[in-house]
Amino acid sequence: MNPYIMPIFFMGLGLGTTITFMSSHWLLAWMGLEINTLAIIPLMAQHHHPRSVEASTKYFLTQATAAAMILFASCTNAWITGQWGINELSHPMSSTIMIMGLALKIGMAPLHTWMPEVLQGLDLTTGLIMSTWQKLAPFSLLMQMDPNNPMMIAMAVMSTMVGGWGGLNQTQLRKILAYSSIAHIGWMILVLQFSPSLTLITLAIYISMTFSIFNLFKLNKTTSINSLAMSWSKSPTATALAPLILLSLGGLPPLTGFGPKWMILSELTKQELNTIATITALSALLSLYFYLRLSYAMTLTLSPSTIPMTSHWRFNTKQSSIYLSISMIISLMLLPLLPSIMTIIN
Repeated sequence: MNPYIMPIFFMGLGLGTTITFMSSHWLLAWMGLEINTLAIIPLMAQHHHPRSVEASTKYFLTQATAAAMILFASCTNAWITGQWGINELSHPMSSTIMIMGLALKIGMAPLHTWMPEVLQGLDLTTGLIMSTWQKLAPFSLLMQMDPNNPMMIAMAVMSTMVGGWGGLNQTQLRKILAYSSIAHIGWMILVLQFSPSLTLITLAIYISMTFSIFNLFKLNKTTSINSLAMSWSKSPTATALAPLILLSLGGLPPLTGFGPKWMILSELTKQELNTIATITALSALLSLYFYLRLSYAMTLTLSPSTIPMTSHWRFNTKQSSIYLSISMIISLMLLPLLPSIMTIIN
């Protein structure tokens, strides 16, 4: 792709998300979502590979369907109540269709089936954008809506379970990360109506951990579990730190990822939702299993290699960025500061 064209698409991504963030009118919010979608599709299809073209087509069709549902719900609400404001979505039918449209946008279960297939067809950089940045605009709309809807809790619990079960039998890293994203979305939406600030913290930590793990996989040029065994010969430092980030994604103490899950379970218990808290905690164990599987494949297995191959990392002058270093520190060492951050936000 022409290097002069690339900044235009990235500006489109930023512009679409900013318009949605700043809007209080449903038409402006819908316009921001559409700019976002149209900006990322050329980035998805830039390699002209059949898999990436297929992923771009699937992504376009699902996002177009979600956008149509959002526009239909907002128009129906305006027709019935005469209100276009995001905070004034009061009709039950409109709010239900709107939640389903936004759930399809971000890949919540049971509207999640497109996400693993699309992510599998993308390169790791574009997959990182789709797993993080593309979720911000729909999340901002969900946070502005009236969250007291039992359907949101049902879809959130289903997402945590599907995210755990779906990743168990996968061998492709991008599909595993897609199911990881679905599970984390469930955790965030689950606590949205009780503590929006906790949802924001969970989203920020999830983005930091996902940024780290995508960049580490890109640094090692690994796309499947079998290729993880080659990681030691490519980048020993990254290979030593990657399992810690994977375990942080799984919510294992004393890493950063444990903090949001612990606070979410505490909040659910305060709201006397003990059954839901138990189900989500057990679903986190399913996710932890495939994170441990990746960690085992990366650190405790070695592929047959020659002496020049084992010293390949010595001649690799490509250094990891300062952003990767910062995100890795946040992903691993932020746990002691989380109570203070929650106190400041609240």
